[in-house]
Amino acid sequence: MSEKKKFTIEYEIKSSPRILFTFLNEPNGLAQWFADDVNVRDQVFTFTWDDEPQKAKLILVKENKLVRFKWLEDEPQCYFEMEILQDELTNDVALSITDFATEDQIPERKLIWDNQIDYLISVLGA
Repeated sequence: MSEKKKFTIEYEIKSSPRILFTFLNEPNGLAQWFADDVNVRDQVFTFTWDDEPQKAKLILVKENKLVRFKWLEDEPQCYFEMEILQDELTNDVALSITDFATEDQIPERKLIWDNQIDYLISVLGA
């Protein structure tokens, strides 16, 4: 089994960090763009795609800034993180995604994120 590598992608998003954050850490916010269905209990989020539930623990939260989830079934070092970046001069907002995948899966994973974020942008009307 080849080792998973960390990769990061950044997207420009025309939204306030506060509004964007609700789409990153609230189940109904996440359900609008990230998964078909999202439930949470005791910091464990159940994300469902095509009736396939996957559980992730919310392991880090910084208000209006960052969320980090750890897939329960994944390797210990793997997580996925969504960080809101704001340029101090221009106030431009970007969303930085950090995820893990094997070398050969990275292009596909990036494509999935591209599609998800496009969807998020349309939900935000940004």
